[in-house]
Amino acid sequence: MRFHEFRALCLAQPEAVELETWGEATFRVRGRIFAMGSAEGTSVSVKASLDDQAGLVAMDPKTFAVSAYTGRFGWVSVRLSRLNTSLGERLVRNAWERTAPKRLQRGGIRIPPRAPLSTRRLGGASRDAGDGRNESGLPSTRGQRMDRRG
Repeated sequence: MRFHEFRALCLAQPEAVELETWGEATFRVRGRIFAMGSAEGTSVSVKASLDDQAGLVAMDPKTFAVSAYTGRFGWVSVRLSRLNTSLGERLVRNAWERTAPKRLQRGGIRIPPRAPLSTRRLGGASRDAGDGRNESGLPSTRGQRMDRRG
């Protein structure tokens, strides 16, 4: 694989943009980096979990290595000349998924929030009941003045 192919894979991800930083191309989703590399370089770095990083390096140490500086966070350095297209697609997609907000990964579909706790489970107390208790049924200190004069 060549860098221009890697770049195309990165930019094919939803809302992915390329921004030059530190003299390299960084690929970002909503401002967060998921991959980086240089057109003149022989390798790129992709975001991964520590478990994925360990598995990739153990599987093929000639292709994968722990990235300098960011390796402690799971980033993997990948030698482009040894990377095939299908593995490159999976690496880029996984890196994007680790970085993109969950709502974007769901395709922007809004998931409704969970239903609030019923007042029955809270011992009949309600936040708006005005009975001096909070939502847990404990005496409320909200709105009370604290006297600090000992």
